[in-house]
Amino acid sequence: MRIHFWGVRGSLPTPISPKQVQSKIMAAIQRVTPEDLKSAETRAKFVSSLPSWIFGTAGGNTACVELQHDDTHIILDAGSGIRALGKERKCPDKYHLFFSHFHWDHISGFAFFDHAYNPKVEFDIYSHWENAKEVFLNQLAEPYSPPSIAKSICHKMNFHTLEADKEFFIDGIKINSHKMRHPGDSYSFSFEVDGKKFVYATDVELKSTDFKVKSEEGEAVFKNADVIVIDSQYTVEEVYRKENWGHSAFCYAIDFAVYWNIKKVYLFHHEPTYDDKKLNSILQASRWYAQYINHSDIQIELAKEDLEIEI
Repeated sequence: MRIHFWGVRGSLPTPISPKQVQSKIMAAIQRVTPEDLKSAETRAKFVSSLPSWIFGTAGGNTACVELQHDDTHIILDAGSGIRALGKERKCPDKYHLFFSHFHWDHISGFAFFDHAYNPKVEFDIYSHWENAKEVFLNQLAEPYSPPSIAKSICHKMNFHTLEADKEFFIDGIKINSHKMRHPGDSYSFSFEVDGKKFVYATDVELKSTDFKVKSEEGEAVFKNADVIVIDSQYTVEEVYRKENWGHSAFCYAIDFAVYWNIKKVYLFHHEPTYDDKKLNSILQASRWYAQYINHSDIQIELAKEDLEIEI
């Protein structure tokens, strides 16, 4: 399986601001020495040595993750990141589009997805809501979109209603889902093929009580996964102030992965008010926390736009 991150922010798109760009430049200048400026080679070496939060960015688009296995193309949520997918990828004959839920930050990009206007492309759309077709297509109708959108958007759409904790297959990929704690509900998905398991678990409010007693609930989705992409929007301090908002502190995401014996974690659904420096500090704190609870073997990374991994 090949996994590509097109959108990793939560709540709403967050473009990098001029002030943040200036802060990155100042941080780089403070690190430079005369030796670093001697030649093109030393300058290039200096730039490549900068911390990732200075040299790059996690990105500002909302949730969209692509999974490809052989000729099967799966899209997980259609936040604003799906626009870049349409610009960069060649158009296949079919997409399998999964929705964790229909909050705005997970659907708002579809009208800007170039491939949706190709009459040759078919979409199989999966969710846990029986009224998904009505809910999804309403955002493309007036007055939310220009009248031309509804007339020209792809009409080869097949809507499928899923049942939580009931596995099914697409082109040999075993897929399962599990209901999560989130206002209005949200669902996680697992994708398993060739002995590898990938889990997409956005928009979940984990609590410390979730790890007190071992439970079989959710085992088919989470247990022994190779990689999990998981909501870790808040710090511990902020998660207490925003109880019942439907998102998790990064330490609970690590606890969750340890609980289910998951090998690698990608922190996801980043808080829109956090800049790259803050996100980097959360990544470091997550790794320190894993060591503190004696699970330094777990791998923890930050989900970033345009990052691609193989499982």
